[in-house]
Amino acid sequence: MPAHQLVPDIDPAPSDPGRPGPSDPDLPAAEVLAAEREHLAVSRAALRAMREHAQSLSADAAGDWVSQQILQALLDQRVAALADHSGTPLFFGRLDRSADDELPGTVYVGRRHVHDDHSHPLVIDWRAPVSRAFYQASPSDPMDVSLRRRFGYHGGDLTAFEDEHLDRGQALRHSKILTEEIERPRSGPMRDIVATIQPDQDEIVRSDLARTVCVQGAPGTGKTAVGLHRAAYLLFTHRERLARSGVMIVGPNRAFLSYISSVLPALGEIKVDQTTVAGILGEHSAPEDPAVSTIKGDVKMVPVLERALWMHIVKPTEGLLFTKGVNRYRVPDHEVREIVASLRGTTRYAPGRAALAQRLAHMVLVRMEQRGESPDDRVQDAVARSKPVRQLVDRVWPKLTPQQVLHRLFSDAGFLAAAAKNDLTAEEQAALLWAKPAKSFRSAKWSAADCALMDELGDMIERTPVFGHLVVDEAQDLSAMQLRALGRRCRTGSATVLGDIAQGTTPWSARSWTEVLGHLGFADGAVTELTLGFRVPREVLDYAARLLPSVAPDLAAPRSLRPGAGSLSIRPAPDLPASLAEAAERALSAEGSIGVIVPDASVTAVSAMLSHLDHRVLTPDSVEEHRLLVVPATLAKGLEYDHVIVVEPADIVSAEPRGLARLYVVLTRAVTSLTVLHSKPLPPELTG
Repeated sequence: MPAHQLVPDIDPAPSDPGRPGPSDPDLPAAEVLAAEREHLAVSRAALRAMREHAQSLSADAAGDWVSQQILQALLDQRVAALADHSGTPLFFGRLDRSADDELPGTVYVGRRHVHDDHSHPLVIDWRAPVSRAFYQASPSDPMDVSLRRRFGYHGGDLTAFEDEHLDRGQALRHSKILTEEIERPRSGPMRDIVATIQPDQDEIVRSDLARTVCVQGAPGTGKTAVGLHRAAYLLFTHRERLARSGVMIVGPNRAFLSYISSVLPALGEIKVDQTTVAGILGEHSAPEDPAVSTIKGDVKMVPVLERALWMHIVKPTEGLLFTKGVNRYRVPDHEVREIVASLRGTTRYAPGRAALAQRLAHMVLVRMEQRGESPDDRVQDAVARSKPVRQLVDRVWPKLTPQQVLHRLFSDAGFLAAAAKNDLTAEEQAALLWAKPAKSFRSAKWSAADCALMDELGDMIERTPVFGHLVVDEAQDLSAMQLRALGRRCRTGSATVLGDIAQGTTPWSARSWTEVLGHLGFADGAVTELTLGFRVPREVLDYAARLLPSVAPDLAAPRSLRPGAGSLSIRPAPDLPASLAEAAERALSAEGSIGVIVPDASVTAVSAMLSHLDHRVLTPDSVEEHRLLVVPATLAKGLEYDHVIVVEPADIVSAEPRGLARLYVVLTRAVTSLTVLHSKPLPPELTG
């Protein structure tokens, strides 16, 4: 790759007098480049030394075995975070600063902090406050930066640089380095975008931990990458706090998690949980009528579940008789009823049950004291665990699991009617009732929608553990009950909510982010809209945007910085196998990944059409990387490929109620070229 640069013309930074002046206007560009390559080599050597030092540390100094294991785990994380990815730039920018502070006058901005053996910083982490100027400085507000330099790389080799003299009002209108990095063909998982973060993206990334941020992002605007980089920024800025409470990334499926899996490790963040909604709520997936799932996903199920749980408590009809030796102690039935009434609804179900046992035991101790005895807390605990107390508690306040409550609710019409009251219509109750009830909750076949209901009940029974921060991608596709389940897991923290209303494909997809944030429990969250795309070519994006008036009429049409002339091809295909083989072979002759996106029902047939080519079929659990993939339309969301071939758009639309939204998703997965093959007429929304 040829080097391209604007020759620098300011003096060397005073804090670095020994360097061969890369800011000297008399130096040829080649010498400047050589000096920067030398700094890269020195920085890589320093990073290796830092890693070797971390590897040399021993956990044996810890006092006991448990402490040794904890310390060793921390050391292993430190070693992993200091890994040098040879194909990835260690630093990608440089700032020459005029600020009068303790920081160096020349700062190299990179993925992680690197220092030499004298603790002199060679590379500053992109998340450090001083690095913000790399993304935000401008001629109108230089932020004490005289020179901003971007570096171009090929693999791990530094090949080019571009300068902006902000103190002189000079800024690049078009960065070739930035454009080449954005347009670089993809292979394998998602890459980080730390070198190409734009000012509006940077504002989101650096939002404070206490602030919940919702990003409405059109295709190609980098919303997923922004969310992941915000997680990395928060872990850097609030390391100690989030090390205790944790950060959770929630994606739509395992294939998506595999796709994003390398982003945070490339930024030095190893210990971040990544899962799906099913991974949190349960992997049950019994088939169910979407209309029934829609009822179960509605927030009106909350009072129904609450009544169903607390209806299991029965009115006490007898008191408590506790015998100790020759002494007998009685708690009359009316006092038992008063205790139950005082506890019911004022606490979660399981703590209330435990409190009932303790309250009954306390009443027994009161009677012991009235007889001159001096019982202590150990006696009270023993009474609370005694058989008479346990039997009474089991009768009045039975021990329950969410599955037991839900099984009874969907099996017993009278119980459902009593729990539903006016929150569910007679028709909705009839839809929820099982036609053939399972004999017990253990043999019941639960659906994905049931999992969210069980999670709601689980929180009513016992408090759900929480994370310090939650990142939710494709949030527009989650039901109200699923959103509540996620919100419970960060009720004392904050969230980053990502998605696109136009890409909502479930029957219960949200129509507004206000609705989503309300269900999550962050009604005061800030909504930011990203409409400027960097990845999807303009020609492709404009074609897909023809669907927006039908799927999301209130959203602004997305824009792309990439013209993409010639990136779109719409082809009638009377002989589909031949046309598909020809399109796939042409894509294989170019550089980059290829996704053949097809209606789910056609996956096997299309795979057979490509049997002469080395390919794989993407599944929900796929972690395998392959250049040519056959992708079911329902798994395409969140993924992107250099070359996309879409087969039979009409069948994608007709396969589900929100088929047009699914097609919008499918058409916007391409970052270099999109080929649409159809033997059936195109949807009228695309031909108008």
